[in-house]
Amino acid sequence: MSLFGNWFKKKKLEKPVDLSPLVTDMHSHLIPGIDDGAPDMPTVLGLLKQMTGLGFRKIITTPHIMADLYKNNEQIIRKGEAEVRKAIKEAGLNIEFKAVAEYLVDEGFAPMVKEKNLMTFGDNYVLIELPYYSPPQNLSELLFEMQVAGYKIILAHPERYVYWHGMFSKLEELKDREVFFQLNTISLSGYYSLSTKKISEKLIDAGMIDFLGSDMHSFQYFKLLEKTLYEPALEKLLYSGKLKNQNL
Repeated sequence: MSLFGNWFKKKKLEKPVDLSPLVTDMHSHLIPGIDDGAPDMPTVLGLLKQMTGLGFRKIITTPHIMADLYKNNEQIIRKGEAEVRKAIKEAGLNIEFKAVAEYLVDEGFAPMVKEKNLMTFGDNYVLIELPYYSPPQNLSELLFEMQVAGYKIILAHPERYVYWHGMFSKLEELKDREVFFQLNTISLSGYYSLSTKKISEKLIDAGMIDFLGSDMHSFQYFKLLEKTLYEPALEKLLYSGKLKNQNL
C-alpha cells in the first residue's frame, strides 16, 4: 500500500461514532414507490430496523416534490405515511415515523410559497434542495418570502452544490441570512466526490452545520452510512454542540 493510502487509513477512527444522541434522522426517502427512494415496503422496514440499530428513535422522511419528475403532494405523502406506520406497527418496530417533503426549488415551488402551502416539521422548518446544475435566479427572493411567511428554511446537502465549491462565500451568505444547513452524513465517506467530502469538512470546521440527515434511499446508502461512522469529521460534528436533530 502507498504512503498516501496509509495516511488515509490512519485518519479513520478506531471505533464507530455513536449516532444515538441525534435521536432523529430528518432527511430520507422511505415511503415506497413515490420517488427514487425505497422501492417497496420490505425495503423500508429493513432500513428502519437497521436505523434503530444505530440508535435512531424517530424518522422524519422527506419524499421529493419536483414539478417535472416527482409530482407528489401532501395527500400522496400522508397516504404513504399512514401505510408505513401501519407496517411498522405490524412488524413490531419501536420507532416514530413522520413524513414531510424535500422541495426542489423549481418552477413549481414559488406558487406553493405564495400560497403558504408547504409541509413543515419541528419549529416550522421546511426542507428545500436546489438544482445541481446552477442556483435558481430567484433564490434570494424566495428565501425572503419564505422567512416573511414564518418558515424556517433548511437547505438540504449544501455540500453537494458543486457550483459553490469554489465560492465558499456563497454558502456563508446563506448562513448570514439565517438559512439552516443539513449535511448528508454519507458525504463524509467520499461517495459523491472528494471535493464534496472536503467541502463537508470545511462546513463542519466553520460551525455551519445545523442538522445531520442520512438521505437514506437504499441498503447501499446504509452501508455507506456505516462506513462514515469512522470519519473524524463526523465525530467532531457530533460533539460540536451545533446539531439540532434531537429537538425535532
